[in-house]
Amino acid sequence: MILTAKDIAEILRVSKPTAYELMKRTDFPLLTFEGRIRRVQRDEFFQWLTRKSQNNTTA
Repeated sequence: MILTAKDIAEILRVSKPTAYELMKRTDFPLLTFEGRIRRVQRDEFFQWLTRKSQNNTTA
């Protein structure tokens, strides 16, 4: 399953522009098509989110 910025915004309860900012991060598991279309695989996103939350709790 593939997620869009809108999906990410809804999951994280942030604005769509904030979701796009997250998608610009170098560590974000982004898939880019035709240079402009941005998507992320659902499982990759949740793995990234888990790593981020673990890093925040151990710091």
